[in-house]
Amino acid sequence: MRRRLLRLVAESRTNLRTASLTIERNAAYLHQFIHRGTPRVLAEDDREALAEHLGCSPDLLKHNRSARRATRPKRSPLTPHAAPRGYSAVPEIDVRASAGPGAWSDDIEQTRDMWLFADPLIRHEFRARPEDLQMITVDGDSMEPLLSGGDRVLIDVSRQVPVPPGIFVIWDGLGLVAKRLEHVPNSEPARVVLKSLNPEYDSYERPAEEVRVVGRAVWVSRRL
Repeated sequence: MRRRLLRLVAESRTNLRTASLTIERNAAYLHQFIHRGTPRVLAEDDREALAEHLGCSPDLLKHNRSARRATRPKRSPLTPHAAPRGYSAVPEIDVRASAGPGAWSDDIEQTRDMWLFADPLIRHEFRARPEDLQMITVDGDSMEPLLSGGDRVLIDVSRQVPVPPGIFVIWDGLGLVAKRLEHVPNSEPARVVLKSLNPEYDSYERPAEEVRVVGRAVWVSRRL
């Protein structure tokens, strides 16, 4: 079914990112579904919305019977996405693999490292869904004293609009960096201010459409 979906996407002259956003999911949703098996099975409403976008029958996006029975499989401790009951595994982004010159890519590289978070913590404190969370390691001192090099930052990739203002991870053309983003009120077209908390770094303003936001920071971990 995943191979069929890739073929349908190519034939429809769309891409996984656009299709993911069309069905009201985060931009990496279908990429993770196809290449990482998360989620294991597409929900019925996702299949129907995706079929409408691709101009095909929803039946073409159905899994076989054995896959449907395995919607909630028993997780093996040997798999990278394994998590005990009541916990969810969150992948870590490989910042070095995601960095480098060239055009922006939505297919962010991930390491094999997984972070386990209790489901109530994700739901009530982060106010997020497990599939929308990614972990990155901060590199540099532009956000000190709030964030230091080596800190791990948890980001919600479904939250890419700086309203209210906050700390976001963005693509700056060379790699992933953390900045405080603020929307410029009444700006037309919309503009945002990117701020570094370290006073040695300047703030600057850009059109919102030029800023590639990866996600909003919701949690940080550091070594004392």
